[in-house]
Amino acid sequence: MATASAHVSGIAGRYATALFELAQEDGSVVQVENDLNAIESALADSADLRELIASPVYSRTDQQNAMRALAQAMTLGNTVSNGLELMASRRRLFVLPDVIAGVKALAADARGEITAEVTSATPMTSEQLEALSASLKASVGRDVILNTTVDDKIIGGLIVKVGSKMVDTSIRSKLAAMKNVMKEVG
Repeated sequence: MATASAHVSGIAGRYATALFELAQEDGSVVQVENDLNAIESALADSADLRELIASPVYSRTDQQNAMRALAQAMTLGNTVSNGLELMASRRRLFVLPDVIAGVKALAADARGEITAEVTSATPMTSEQLEALSASLKASVGRDVILNTTVDDKIIGGLIVKVGSKMVDTSIRSKLAAMKNVMKEVG
């Protein structure tokens, strides 16, 4: 039996665990992950969809009908389709992004992988990504999946988050530390 406590808690954790366990029983973990990635992409692309899952203005029936139509239009599998309808019927769609993250984390954990969130000032080359991945794998002892983002506000360096650990080597944080030291001196 999987546990979501290390990844997602509360309502989202219960839904994520249930979806993941159903996918394991069916042998459809890959399909469920693909379906959830598609939904995640749709949420990123559609302000209307984000509003539908977050706003209490929409009725339970409207949310259920919208999720049913979305599942059919995206040709989602039964596990995810039924999960979306259940969440809509219980007025729990607002936790959908956390459920998606939870299922992904549980699936990665089952494969012996861990996800690292990496923020850099400029896009990293494939060689840099491979070197970082190898270094992190040696450090944590598991395969590492890198989710990269670019934020020019960090000026340079990297911010790497793996699980509950974070390493911030950004120029911005070093300048902030120097500013604090200078305040203490003066």
